[in-house]
Amino acid sequence: MAYTKSSETADEAVDSEALDEWIGNRLPGYGAALEVERMTPGTGIANALYWLRRGGNTWVLRRPPAETNAPGASDMTREWRILTALEGTPVPHPEPLLLGTAEDGPLGVPFVVMAAVNGFTPVGILPPPYTSPAARTELAFAMVDAVASLGTIDHIACGIEDLGRPQGFLERQVGRWSRQADSYRTRDIPGYDALATWLDDNRPLHYDVGLMHGDYSPFNVMASPLDRTHLAAVVDWDTGTIGDPLMDIAHLLARWTEPGEEPAIGTWDIGDGIAAERAGLPTRAAMAQRYVERSGRDLTYLPFYQALALFKLASILEGRTARAAWGGRAADATMWSVMVDRLIEHGHLFAQGIRR
Repeated sequence: MAYTKSSETADEAVDSEALDEWIGNRLPGYGAALEVERMTPGTGIANALYWLRRGGNTWVLRRPPAETNAPGASDMTREWRILTALEGTPVPHPEPLLLGTAEDGPLGVPFVVMAAVNGFTPVGILPPPYTSPAARTELAFAMVDAVASLGTIDHIACGIEDLGRPQGFLERQVGRWSRQADSYRTRDIPGYDALATWLDDNRPLHYDVGLMHGDYSPFNVMASPLDRTHLAAVVDWDTGTIGDPLMDIAHLLARWTEPGEEPAIGTWDIGDGIAAERAGLPTRAAMAQRYVERSGRDLTYLPFYQALALFKLASILEGRTARAAWGGRAADATMWSVMVDRLIEHGHLFAQGIRR
């Protein structure tokens, strides 16, 4: 997929000579000049992404943005640990190559260098081989299969059990995201407190513990141009943790728009997800059934998890509403507030069984 050059802030600048010296002979092409090119802002919305090219080789560098959306986001060390833990597993992911820290790296912040992936983000108008309804069905199920395979990972055997606090994970979620929203919310969010109460009153008493991505959506996967039945990679692991794996499939399905529906987030043309042309895309029910078949997990409480996924996302995005308001950007504040309000509204629809 082609990307164009774009501008970058001073806080996100990369010194190519310093980076080349730091890489040294740990990657091929040592002695040739290192070229650094920022990907378009549409790629890596939450983090800054760069192409690295040297001696005929191409890699990808990922680093935090100048401003993060939430505490704990853009944790490159966490991403590195998860990517290395996924090596040798069935979960498709970029190959991790180098980790730079704020102390020993040339950027002043942690960053990850990884192998380039032959794939693309499946959002908007999909290119071949995904132009037919049958191909779009395969792509959607490939997303489900990938997140189902993630739930099979033995996080203890992989040595990443300390990446989260699984005991009480689900019990903490409403309070954790409510406190974050309260730290910056400057307005009353319609239905927010009522949804928080419903979530606390309807939380499952038992749940499995495992590795979860934390932000699983079409924006954080890469479709393969060669194999329609498998993803090329799942990307953006900086918010991964040890928690309840059902949060990932719920996040994907809560944001999934069916024909004739208003998107929970995004716009009518892409519905915050795959394909402006939606013929062939399965329903949420079909995708949930596929997940059950592939994972063996029980989705009885899926409406709770879908409502929680939208509650969490609304809590995070309300920070953008607040920052726009503080910065005097009234139009932006209105745009984000409308989006947050719609997320809460759709959270209630899942909670009430109106949207399934």
